[in-house]
Amino acid sequence: MDLPISLDTHSPHTEFPCTKIVNTLYELINTPFDKSTNALCWKRTLSGDFDEIAIQLSGYNEILSLKEADLYSLDLSKDGQAARDLLVQDLRLLRKLGLEPILDCIPFYPRDSNSGPVATDVYSFHVDTANINADTYLCSYNLAPSEGLLNSDAIRRIDIPETRSELLKQYGNEDNEGFTEYLKENHFDLHYLPVSLATPYSFGLGNLWRIATDCPNSPTLPCIHRAPTTQIGQPPRLLLIS
Repeated sequence: MDLPISLDTHSPHTEFPCTKIVNTLYELINTPFDKSTNALCWKRTLSGDFDEIAIQLSGYNEILSLKEADLYSLDLSKDGQAARDLLVQDLRLLRKLGLEPILDCIPFYPRDSNSGPVATDVYSFHVDTANINADTYLCSYNLAPSEGLLNSDAIRRIDIPETRSELLKQYGNEDNEGFTEYLKENHFDLHYLPVSLATPYSFGLGNLWRIATDCPNSPTLPCIHRAPTTQIGQPPRLLLIS
């Protein structure tokens, strides 16, 4: 059962056992994940008009990766300037940590055009993966935030017998090591389906998150999450990710 995309922009839910709220950037970076925690949130309330920036960058049908020069080229009100200063500050903050943050202006993400049983776009609940020990940092600034899902509230799509059978037909061979590699190469193994009565939690707006990935020697399960959809007529979404 796919859950409807939520447009809740409230603060992140704290009752979910896989999440933990921290109060400083230092805590966000240095708090270790454990078996029960795979998502850390530096809860923030940001001032400024982020929609003003997004509106000035609207009109494109593709994702724009913004540089500081792009932001400073905009003619903004006082509230827009305050939002711009915070965006630049976050970019520089993550760079100082040795990360490579990207600020994206997103009218929409491409949908998976594959007609098979597993869509692999970011609107599907999924986990991030890395070949080395690495976490994902992200922050939503306007519109709708990302959503997370408890690992116990999800099942990998490739572990659903009917789905696996369809993928096996698509593969055209036996369920063997080659099929396992096929699933990995096409990222089918990274996508999840919520179980009945599952409740996603909101990442909220303005909060900087650090979430666990599927990487070597991770002490915890990867964080299952998805991107929200944007509605026709809305400004694009501003997202910082690293």
